[in-house]
Amino acid sequence: MNLARSKREIAENGFTIINDVFTPEEVSVILHLITWADTAKDTFRKSDDLFAIRQFLKEVPDVAGTILSEKLRMLIKELFGPEYFPVKSIYFDKPKQSNWFVAYHQDLTISVEHKVEVEGFGPWTVKQNQFAVQPPLSILENIFTFRIHLDDTDEGNGALKVVPGSHAKGIYRPETIDWTVEKEVFCNVQKGGIMIMRPLLLHASNRTTTDHQRRVVHIEFSDKKLPVPLKWAELLTNDCDNEVAISR
Repeated sequence: MNLARSKREIAENGFTIINDVFTPEEVSVILHLITWADTAKDTFRKSDDLFAIRQFLKEVPDVAGTILSEKLRMLIKELFGPEYFPVKSIYFDKPKQSNWFVAYHQDLTISVEHKVEVEGFGPWTVKQNQFAVQPPLSILENIFTFRIHLDDTDEGNGALKVVPGSHAKGIYRPETIDWTVEKEVFCNVQKGGIMIMRPLLLHASNRTTTDHQRRVVHIEFSDKKLPVPLKWAELLTNDCDNEVAISR
């Protein structure tokens, strides 16, 4: 595991891939806990071509001990610093029969507890009773995302494709991409591996063309407090009601 190289790749390209972070046994534990989760809640979305759990760490709390392991905390601390904490989590299952794709986009919103008008934050959206808002660029630039892969993922079952370096260009509208200058890269990740990316990195995924599932846990981290009275929607707390930082 070459963390110096990963740190450089994140800075230059906006992403890196690190395999063999979670053992097969740990992956099995995560999948087992998901299987036994109560899917009747509003944060669960289940259809023939998608199974998603929003606020994943809250809705399946027993999974946190396996996912936020000492190994993962060490990676975060070494790559980004000791004061980062989870602020958003989603589980995605793209079944083998799935035929949907996601066009190129940046992740421009954060999840907050309530809608409160604060200067610099907007526009607002609501999805499955969850409030999301576009924050100032300085907050987006400070977030990073861990995508934990529970299956081998490649071009055939919806691996992300990205535009390297696009994270450093601010708000980058997909319709303005100049493909004579930019290039597209597929991010193949092994089961138990992770992809780390910046939310401003342009990314997309194709339709599934094989009979392989693509199950991913998506967790976003930040070390920033939001301006009062805004609050992160998925902030994990300890007994003192403070953020659960990676240095714990």
